[in-house]
This record gives sequence, C-alpha cells and structure tokens, in this order.
Amino acid sequence: MEVFVARQPILTKKQEVFAYELLYRNNKQDNKFSHTDIDQATSEVINSFLQIGIEELSEGKPCFINFTEKILANSIPTFIQPESMVIEILEGVNPTDKVIENCSLLKAQGYKIALDDFEMKVGNPNFHLLLELADIIKIDIQKTARDEQIRIMRELKKYDLIYLAEKVETREEFKQCLQDGYTYFQGYFFSKPVILSTNDYPVQNHSVFVVISELTKREPDIEKIAKIIEADVSLSYKLLRLLNSPSIGLVYKIKSIKQAIVLLGLIELRKWFYVLSIRETLASSGDAPDEIIKLCLTRAKANEMISQHIGRDEDSSSFFLTGLLSLVETIFKQPLENILKKLPLDREIKDTLRGKDTSLNPVLKLVYAAERADWKSIDSHTKEIGIDQKVFFDLHHASRKWAKDVLDGSDLF
Repeated sequence: MEVFVARQPILTKKQEVFAYELLYRNNKQDNKFSHTDIDQATSEVINSFLQIGIEELSEGKPCFINFTEKILANSIPTFIQPESMVIEILEGVNPTDKVIENCSLLKAQGYKIALDDFEMKVGNPNFHLLLELADIIKIDIQKTARDEQIRIMRELKKYDLIYLAEKVETREEFKQCLQDGYTYFQGYFFSKPVILSTNDYPVQNHSVFVVISELTKREPDIEKIAKIIEADVSLSYKLLRLLNSPSIGLVYKIKSIKQAIVLLGLIELRKWFYVLSIRETLASSGDAPDEIIKLCLTRAKANEMISQHIGRDEDSSSFFLTGLLSLVETIFKQPLENILKKLPLDREIKDTLRGKDTSLNPVLKLVYAAERADWKSIDSHTKEIGIDQKVFFDLHHASRKWAKDVLDGSDLF
C-alpha cells in the first residue's frame, strides 16, 4: 500500500517558503482532497511524517496539519517537535471545553495554532478562548468578501494574530492581500500541491485493538504489549521509525521491541496507537496477509526459539528482531540501506541484515537453509551452532504454526 501526501508551500511577503501545508491524497493522479473520513485523513498525514520522513517532508520548515474535533478532543501524539508542526484547526471544529483544554496544553508545549477558513462565530462562549490561543488566522479570500476580511482584521486587533491568505490565484490578488495586511500567502498562484509518496504495509487490526485494550489498564503489561507488536512486522517497523524521529533524540540502539517500548514510554505509546487505530481501521484495504509476512514471522520465532535452546537467552530478542526485519526491503519496496538509516537498530542487527558475519548470522542462515530444503547447509549449520537436527525441525515447525496462528488472529498473548 502506498502512502500519499500533498505538500503546498506557504510563502512570506517576499515569496520565500515559510512553511508547508500537508494535505491528504489517496493517489498520485487526483491532486485534490477525496471525500474520505477527515479523521482518517489527519491520521494518514501524521503517519506520513514517519513513513516518508520529517526531513523530506518539511525541509526544515514547519508543516501545517489539519486537526479535527475528534483528534483535538483526545490526547495528541507529541513525537513531532513543536517547531516542525503547526496545528491547523478546521473550521467545523466546535471549541468544546475539552478541545480548549488540549489546545492550551499543546500551546504550553510550544505548538503554534492556526484557525482554518476563519469566520466570525457568535454565541459560543469558548470562541474567544480559542482566539486567545491562536497564532495564525487563515482566510479563504475566494469565499470571504474583501470588506469582510478587513472587518475581521479590525475586530480581532486586540488579539496577537498573524493573517494568512488562502486561495491566492492571481498576482493582482497577491498584491491586494499585501496591501490589506496579510503576512503569509498560499494558493495556486504560487504552487499547486506536490504529491509525495512512499510504500506502507497495513498493520493487523486485531493487533492494534489488543494493544489499545492493554494500554487502557491501570498497569499495562509491557511484556504482553511487546509480544503483540513483535508479531506484526508493520507495527514493529513503525515503532522503530517513530523512535528514530528527531524529536525523540534517541541515543540508544535498539535490540528488542520491549526496549523500544520502555524508551518511548507508555503515555506516548498510547497516543501513537490512538492515531494508528483511526488510520488502520478506516483505511484498511481488507487485503489478506501476504505470505512474505508469514515468512518474516516464522523466521523471527524460529530465531528466538533456537537462540534460547542453544543458551543465548539474553540475545533472543535480537534474534527475533533480526528475523522479523529480514524481508523489510521487499515489504516496503525500498533499498535496504535507505531503510536501515531510518531505524535505530543495534549495529549487530543491521550488519546481520546486510549479510555480514555476526554472532546472529549462523542461526539465520540455518533458518534460510530450511526454507530452501538445502539439506547440506542444514547439516553444516546445525553442527556449527550445536543443535540436534530433530530438535531444530521441531522448533521450525512450531515457529511456522505460531506465524500462522498470529495471522489467523488466534489469541497468542
């Protein structure tokens, strides 16, 4: 599955790029918003930060992202740094007490807030509170008459606000907006949205729901959560990408999914899974799990069980993660080195995935040999690592059954 996001520049008075607005797209051909669920659209765009990469999307500029009432009324992931994201509140959002409370928290953390397609609203007691929190007012100059634009600016003089003109389509409109007091500008006169994309693989929906259920408990079981994530290649990959984002500033190299969870923390993990739950349940393609995923899971479990049998219990998580990511290049359709640069993995795991000789490599080679029914190599590798062939085949059979049960949604946890 490909992930698409359109990026439209927001310019200064000198027509220099100040920021980009990220817009949801469901393919490369139709460069316009499809009538998808708006919550899904926002979660897809947030996902794009991880899949495409903050650096490639933003080029060091802030990114405006549309936020719905539903997402604003819940805990918002803060793994995107305040200087990288402007929270753009859509015009249909009702400023409830909960929305105001969460906007205040985000503001206190340094996030800037923009109000999209602004119109004066009367009768809502919280409207002035939202204006006090706002930094930028976006006005659609095609929809709002010029005298109304000027009236809005005049009436909001007591607030500390910056104005952004949307839908600027001609040079004359740009000059008029400059004269009227706008600071930032956006529209087809400058640039149509440019679509960027990357490949994604859907997570297993039951994995997301089981983790969310566990995270709602007073004392979540980290071991259980780690096992659920380990059983899902896409979830594991996304978690590692999340930890490699600049806002985390990770100084450790990851050897296990449990370590990744501990470093991220349960609060941020809970927020991240909320976004995933919206994205994956609404965007689910319904495709059957690929045989490649089953193979990754089989390799991961076989690596783990063999390592435990030969007395390398302390490294079993590294063995598991190596097997799990062994086909990541095929799954995400990117060169292996590009993927490894984005993941904060332990060097030995990376070197093993590159095919170098490491202490993890002999076990992985044995599992590969079993897949090819290469009896000569099986004989050689079982002797090298010191495992009886019958024991190995029993473990390999058990790992295949485990992978099948995971993909069938069996309760393994």
